[in-house]
Amino acid sequence: MTQETMKILLNLRSLRVACRDYDLEELKDGLNKLTQVVEERIQEEEKLQAENREKEEKLAAYRDMMLYDGIDIDELLQSLASTPKKSKRTPRPAKYKYVDETGKEKTWTGQGRTPKFLVGKDLNDFLI
Repeated sequence: MTQETMKILLNLRSLRVACRDYDLEELKDGLNKLTQVVEERIQEEEKLQAENREKEEKLAAYRDMMLYDGIDIDELLQSLASTPKKSKRTPRPAKYKYVDETGKEKTWTGQGRTPKFLVGKDLNDFLI
């Protein structure tokens, strides 16, 4: 909806002027549609508020558990920061070597999509 449309909808005088040329049935239909949009928005807002309340309740419960167990939030944060991160696996060695149509020497591990140059060819000819 444009800002101009919202200005008209939110200003009673402008709305009266804009609605003069419409008959009562059209206005009722428009009111029903606008009411439906407002109801949908109310439901969305209520759902969002309920989710936020649930999240706040969970956070309070976690805080209470930590306090009960004597865990300080700073200790927890330090523990999380010092946790070793999962290392990446080492890359696989290349199994095939070929020279593509541009003359560049390339390699392929044999995993993933087959390079266009190798499609339909005997891969044993390109083994490293």
